Amino acid sequence: MTLHFDAAEYTARQARATQAVKGAGLDALLMFAPESHLWLTGYDTFGFAMFQAMVLTAQGDIHLLTRMPDLRQAQYTSTLADDHIHIWPEYEGCDPAGDLAGLLTDLGISGPVGFESDTAGLTDRNGQRLRAALPDLLDHSDLIRALRRIKSPAEIAMHRRAASLSDDALDAGLEATHAGAFEGDILAAMQGAVFKGGGDYAGNEFIIGSGAGALLCRYYSGRRHLDSSDQLTLEWSGTYARYHAAMMRTVVIGAPQDVHKRMHEACAEAIIACETAIKPGAPMGDVYAAHAKVFDARGLSHARLQACGYGMGAVYNPIWVDFPMFYEGNPLLMLAGQVFFLHMILMDSDSGLAMTLGHSVLVTDQGCKRLSRQPLALLTR
Repeated sequence: MTLHFDAAEYTARQARATQAVKGAGLDALLMFAPESHLWLTGYDTFGFAMFQAMVLTAQGDIHLLTRMPDLRQAQYTSTLADDHIHIWPEYEGCDPAGDLAGLLTDLGISGPVGFESDTAGLTDRNGQRLRAALPDLLDHSDLIRALRRIKSPAEIAMHRRAASLSDDALDAGLEATHAGAFEGDILAAMQGAVFKGGGDYAGNEFIIGSGAGALLCRYYSGRRHLDSSDQLTLEWSGTYARYHAAMMRTVVIGAPQDVHKRMHEACAEAIIACETAIKPGAPMGDVYAAHAKVFDARGLSHARLQACGYGMGAVYNPIWVDFPMFYEGNPLLMLAGQVFFLHMILMDSDSGLAMTLGHSVLVTDQGCKRLSRQPLALLTR
């Protein structure tokens, strides 16, 4: 067995989760989100792409229903006892949703049952099969997610490790960045720094784009060599034990244009304003408003996005976003122990220029603390 946290950490999480199930008036919760499985027991697999469910009863019992390839994965990476790991049989016409219903019967579950629908761990087809087998399920997608938002000291340490890997990745990427550099070499340097530091694959691909591609906020499988006068947008995350600490930068190749400089000044002012707005008990919408106020005052409203960051945590593909997001009017209150990624993004299609600045922060009782050691200066090569 290999676990990233000690027994006391998992015992505390399981007690909190059990109390939440009881508080919701449920006899059991069916968890399909891999993040829930990892947080509750340490169980770590991409097997959630198939039908897989973890059952938490109101008595605190935890059972896993999964495929045969994940039997040893559960034994090796989780707190689950062997007799609490159940394998659904694979054959033409098999019905894992029916097997799950049978498991609930065997466990004596007869009252209200909640489940997680808002997750990549439950496809629409499997969800339809699940509802056919268990038609009275109640959606409680946010039950475990809400518990996961507040990080324990041990989890904060994981985020700090991830942030250090993000810093190292930027250092390595910048070393490989120059006029004529190949984007593939820059990516290799950044990802290599994470692996060399003991880190993991991130929840989504590292984003890289130069030239016109610097205005993209998504990965795409194009590769080019940097021109002598160019721009390079990078968004990446160091990842340790699935915990993330994302960062974002735009690097100017050659002499920066005055517009680039003004955009960078706006991004730096905006991220500091957002950090100031992060306070325990304040709504997340305040952070978005702080970001928008700076950009709009500088005449850049046309180039900004409709969100400026989101939660960080231990998450899986397809994205490293751990909701919620900073968007206009979000009433959700921020609390000490949360970790967020702040991204200031300006994409000006009129000028063809981009500028970004982002890093991860921790909410403390006193406000906001950066997890990155990297300065906010404009990066040029």
